[in-house]
Amino acid sequence: MSVLPIVIYDAQVLRQKSADVTADSQWLQTLIDDMFETMYNGSGVGLAAPQIGETIRLFVMDADVMTEDTDEEDLGPLVFINPEITSKSDTQVTIEEGCLSIPGIRDSINRPESVTVKFLDRNFKPREMTVTGWSSRVIQHEIDHLDGVLFIDYLGSFRKRLLKSKLNQVKEGLVEAEYPVAGKSVSA
Repeated sequence: MSVLPIVIYDAQVLRQKSADVTADSQWLQTLIDDMFETMYNGSGVGLAAPQIGETIRLFVMDADVMTEDTDEEDLGPLVFINPEITSKSDTQVTIEEGCLSIPGIRDSINRPESVTVKFLDRNFKPREMTVTGWSSRVIQHEIDHLDGVLFIDYLGSFRKRLLKSKLNQVKEGLVEAEYPVAGKSVSA
């Protein structure tokens, strides 16, 4: 397995809508392994394919570290191929989020408390699950990546103005990450 560089803020690939995965392959299975290795290396709980420069509808997650002191069920490492949220709760929860593609920036984001998602697992077996809490948040965050949406897009204009200089520093590569990063020249 390899640790891949993570694409940082302002790269075109982070704003593109990803294409469905149409077939399994050795390349895909290796990519999944590399994505887990990359996510764990960056101390992340989720990683979407666009974050490593691939515009396919694929993400990996392992939110168990977030649920250690809660009553939430540990789900372990999961692979989501062609995920689709089929329902969202009306109840909204505000929690601070961060993103491996935007190192050093965190902010409070309001999202539905629970979601139902259908997807293909690593073996291309159709699955559907309803999750709440941290797992729900990670799934929503990663599916946003597949649609070219970043968590900062949910912030109001005043909050975005306050973060503008920090975002510019990330964009210019002036913020150090504790993992390999790729600049904005990445495009798919």
